[in-house]
Amino acid sequence: MTTILDRAATKVTHLLSSKLGPEYLYHNLRHTQRVVANAKEIMEAMELNEGQRQKILLAAWFHDTGFIKGAKGHEEKSCEIAREFLKSEGTSKAAIDTVCQLILATKKGHEPINESESILRDADSGHLAKKDYRTVSELLRQELQRDQDIVHTPEEWREINIDMFRSEHRFYTAYARENWQRKKDKNLRRMVKDQKKHKRLIKKEKLKAKLKNQIPDRGVQTLYRTTLRNHIKLSDIADTKSNILLSVNAIIISLALSNLIPKLDNPSNDYLIVPTLIFVVFSIISMILSIRATRPNVTSGTFSEEDVRQKKVNLLFFGNFHKMELDKYEKAISIMLKDKDYIYRSLTKDLYYLGLVLERKYRILRWTYTVFMMGIILSVIAFGIAFHFFGPDRVLEAVVPQ
Repeated sequence: MTTILDRAATKVTHLLSSKLGPEYLYHNLRHTQRVVANAKEIMEAMELNEGQRQKILLAAWFHDTGFIKGAKGHEEKSCEIAREFLKSEGTSKAAIDTVCQLILATKKGHEPINESESILRDADSGHLAKKDYRTVSELLRQELQRDQDIVHTPEEWREINIDMFRSEHRFYTAYARENWQRKKDKNLRRMVKDQKKHKRLIKKEKLKAKLKNQIPDRGVQTLYRTTLRNHIKLSDIADTKSNILLSVNAIIISLALSNLIPKLDNPSNDYLIVPTLIFVVFSIISMILSIRATRPNVTSGTFSEEDVRQKKVNLLFFGNFHKMELDKYEKAISIMLKDKDYIYRSLTKDLYYLGLVLERKYRILRWTYTVFMMGIILSVIAFGIAFHFFGPDRVLEAVVPQ
């Protein structure tokens, strides 16, 4: 035999399953069933008469049925639906009024005035102590957005819930305080932890954005890094070529001094003087040019505070600060690091003057190779002419005629 509670459950299930709008993701049948279950759990630990239990459970079943007619004033609408059902069940007016009073007690901010209202309010907010609280709370956020156009970001919604946990909500029954308060506090700690984590993330993102504005873009960094590396590599190549030419010419002169020039004392070798002189002179010129190509320029190594303020000095080149005191150089560097434009200008100047040095090196190096090549060619031609016209055979023919 079915009881009034069974018929109430059937009635509410039908209403919330067939007439409730899809926008109600939180205030739906599942929420109502959860409130009923919470009310039963609380009442099991309390000594209540059957009539009081029945009224509380009826109120729990009907307390959100008014949502089928809209969210605004849903408690009054729920009361009307419950009153209509209870009248059809032959319930007394006093019992109906009690059930309606309990339904109206679920309004936000209402302070319970009796034990029954305390039980129902704790049952209605029992989800605050459940493990799935954050999931259920998210459904309420989406429902408010869909039904009432109340839009909260997840972060704003978490702030609202934290404030509600701390200052607005409290459990009224001894059972809820003893069994649910600890779990509610645990959910609060989780939200506070998420809040702090989000704030750290926001702070990190802001710092990252700030640094992004201060630090050159990756493309700019790559540009300067690649160009500087290419300049240094080209400078190393020029120095290597100059050293090779310097070594080769030094060997040539050494061989000439040790093997060729001592033979010029003999009158029969006079024809070798001019070719040898050409050979040695061009080798010496090549050596001089090679030394010039690798010879460093000496700079003043100092700068003034006015130069730093006007951004005239390139603090990235050692030649501009090698005679400065450490504290003055550190002060100048700190000024430069605060000025993004100064950093760019210093890097640009560094690349520009490295380019000038490279141009000078390669220009002299080109002349060096040209002189060396011309020296070799002229020397070979001179030696060939000397051997052909003034060689030992020609001297012998002049002394002993045929």
